[in-house]
Amino acid sequence: MEAFLIRAAQLILSLAILVLLHEFGHFGFARLFRVRVDKFYIFFNPKFSLLRAKKINGKWRVKFFAKNVEPNERMKLDNMGNVVMKSDGKTPVMEPVPRADMPEDDWRRYPEHTEWGIGWLPLGGYCKIAGMVDESMDRTQLAQAPKPWEYRSRSVWQRLPIIIGGVLVNFLLALIIYAAVLFTWGKEFIPLENAKYGLSFSQPMIDAGFQDGDKIVSVDGLKMAQVGDAVERILVDKAKVATVEREGQIVEIEIPNDLTQKALASGRGVMDIRYPFVVDKVQNGSPAADANLQSGDSIVGINGKSMSIFQDISEELVLLKGATTTIAFVRNGETLEEQLQVSEDGKLGVYLRSPLNYLQTNKETFTLAQSIPAGIKMGVETLGSYVKQFKLVFTKEGVKSLGGFGAIGNLFPPQWNWQSFWLMTAFLSVILAFMNFLPIPGLDGGYVLFLLYEMITGRKPSDRFMEYAQSIGMILLLALVLFANGNDIFRAFFK
Repeated sequence: MEAFLIRAAQLILSLAILVLLHEFGHFGFARLFRVRVDKFYIFFNPKFSLLRAKKINGKWRVKFFAKNVEPNERMKLDNMGNVVMKSDGKTPVMEPVPRADMPEDDWRRYPEHTEWGIGWLPLGGYCKIAGMVDESMDRTQLAQAPKPWEYRSRSVWQRLPIIIGGVLVNFLLALIIYAAVLFTWGKEFIPLENAKYGLSFSQPMIDAGFQDGDKIVSVDGLKMAQVGDAVERILVDKAKVATVEREGQIVEIEIPNDLTQKALASGRGVMDIRYPFVVDKVQNGSPAADANLQSGDSIVGINGKSMSIFQDISEELVLLKGATTTIAFVRNGETLEEQLQVSEDGKLGVYLRSPLNYLQTNKETFTLAQSIPAGIKMGVETLGSYVKQFKLVFTKEGVKSLGGFGAIGNLFPPQWNWQSFWLMTAFLSVILAFMNFLPIPGLDGGYVLFLLYEMITGRKPSDRFMEYAQSIGMILLLALVLFANGNDIFRAFFK
């Protein structure tokens, strides 16, 4: 539970930072071109807001846990006081409420100031720009003639920066974070050549000819620096041959053509570096605590079987879910044994010491001047790698491997680590920038697509067309979110 809460807190904080700065990118360019921004919210706020604030007559008004401000509209009446209906005879015509008809404390009287707020649903956020067809579907406002302060009254060359501002800020944010991380902590990794315990592989990789403990020498004749490089070369670039060292012998493995599909279908990691199972911290109330395990204890046996590698022990514990077993460990040079009951999810309830403590690493340090170009290079390479891998999403296996907020949360470490947090936030910022730039209605890329159409043809798509496109895009995006999070739930309970 502790690990879940730590991961959830990191995910929410990371998303809050990314959404805040993404929406600020839109906000900044809108204000630069003197376009009003009606609302700026972190997280969504159906029905009510945790906090909303607005500057009125030079003073800030703040409300907590407040019902949302009603839309600025009312039913239009004819000279006889009857409701004016649309041509279908069922839908009333709506009109903006004149400022003079609103009470003095009605926030809608002051549209020239932005309403700032924090919603209660931590799944995103929004920046509502006046006169723009967006998820708010403010048809009453759009039915009026364009006002000088609205988005739709600006030239296409001013609207374009407003739209791409969020993507631009997210990518720049990633570069800044990467540079800051390199300057603060440097860059440290375990080269494949230093993986003295070899690698552990997923079942599809084992079926293809790899064995746990193999050390990758090269892939298609190219030396791989890190695990991620080997994974990308094998699965994304469809390598043909991998050369490994196995028990002192050089072995060549011909990689089958369908390995990528099988690896994606498994829903598991492809390979990782093997390292000893050494306890760093014991969780209170866990099986490890009941067995009096301590920081520094090194596990060397489970259930009468001799094993000391984390991956091997993890697999054995999964087979012993809920069972009582004997655990052997070394403490201060002495081998001890204790009995414990493995948790129902196959865990001992410990945090492990990093493999960086046991395997020789490559570490680079950077001055401030060096960290800037290095951070830019790191961001560009991350984007390039993600774009290459994105094509796998369009396979049947890739669709099944999609994950939602649960999968994203699991990318964060179970213990709070600022270096890992900022690296993951930078990675998510790159993904957010790329995904938002896809030419799908409802995303920034969809708006860019329509702006490019306007540049080429000289004709602006109608508001009605934009409304339909926005509706279709939002349905597709909602379906994708539900599907991805449904995959998370399915994997959690049925795999």
